[in-house]
Amino acid sequence: MGKRVALVLAGCGVFDGSEIHEASAALVHLSRGGAEVKIFAPNIEQRDVVNHLTGSPAEEKRNVLVESARLARGNIQDLAELKASEFDAVIFPGGFGVAKNLCSWAVDGKNCTVNKHVNSTLQAFHSAKKPIGLCCISPVLAAKVFPGCEVTVGQDKNVDGRFPDAETASAIAELGCKHICKNVNESHVDKANKIVTTCAFMCKAPLHEIFDGIGTMVQEVLKLA
Repeated sequence: MGKRVALVLAGCGVFDGSEIHEASAALVHLSRGGAEVKIFAPNIEQRDVVNHLTGSPAEEKRNVLVESARLARGNIQDLAELKASEFDAVIFPGGFGVAKNLCSWAVDGKNCTVNKHVNSTLQAFHSAKKPIGLCCISPVLAAKVFPGCEVTVGQDKNVDGRFPDAETASAIAELGCKHICKNVNESHVDKANKIVTTCAFMCKAPLHEIFDGIGTMVQEVLKLA
């Protein structure tokens, strides 16, 4: 029987929701690993809406659950309904929606607050010693909720211009967590906390390398489950 995995989304689109390629990569690798997946998102209003053609703010309101349903092909549930007892693991793809909708990192950095249902989901899986997978910017959720944990968002220096958001590693360290430098095709496993992270689009890399890195994260999550 395949592992039961919950996937938590933050909307639809890199600038104000979940990063579509990361969500798709996670789902493909979970499918290949024989996992049974259910998708969730919080039923809340997005912090903002971005015109992805121009990169400019749009004067409209959108709902995170409704937008996430686009990625889930309509098969999605309110995050408030997620019960950790019904799953073996949980995975959070990245995208600015994580830093805007699942928490306030985009505005407040290390002083951010985490959405109550996101926080309770992370706490429930951690307490049950069930693995948590995070990629791109979503490792900051673990850094905020679990002081002392180990995560990666890639490198702590902008190596060859490939890691323009390397300062995130310093903010993670300021939260009392340990940042582990990894390449885009690698992931880090915090065995003590069962937290698996990979940098994904925090690195400027070819899409197939990001896809492969997310694959290593998914594989490690399934091993721990």
